[in-house]
Amino acid sequence: MANSTIWWLIAGAAIVLELLSGTVYLLLLATGFAAAAIAAHLGAGTVSQLVVAAVVGVGAVLVWYAVQRRRPAAAPTASNRDVNLDIGEIIHVEAWNPDGTATVRYRGAQWTVIPRSGQAPATGEHRVVEVVGSRLVVDKT
Repeated sequence: MANSTIWWLIAGAAIVLELLSGTVYLLLLATGFAAAAIAAHLGAGTVSQLVVAAVVGVGAVLVWYAVQRRRPAAAPTASNRDVNLDIGEIIHVEAWNPDGTATVRYRGAQWTVIPRSGQAPATGEHRVVEVVGSRLVVDKT
């Protein structure tokens, strides 16, 4: 069996394992294996193929790692609109209780509302900024 065929089989196996694991790193290493297969097609020796696989695969992983480190961190789950679709919704607070909470009807249920830390309770329209348990944390709009 030709070296290029072996590299293509290894790359395919890495892709299959990638699909089963759900991470991106095996896919990046599979690019290194594919690069080694191409090097084999071009007539490179076994040592050169190994070097190409290592340089391309590890290089791809390092580039991916650098890109991920530059990305801003995801918002906490309680205040992340991608996780909780209540974030950003508008509710109407008619009255506040003496303890600094209010009760509103939202999505067909009674919810306890609290203002965001550092804000005074005020009646009117509020935007949901966080969900903490069964409480909606709101900002005045």
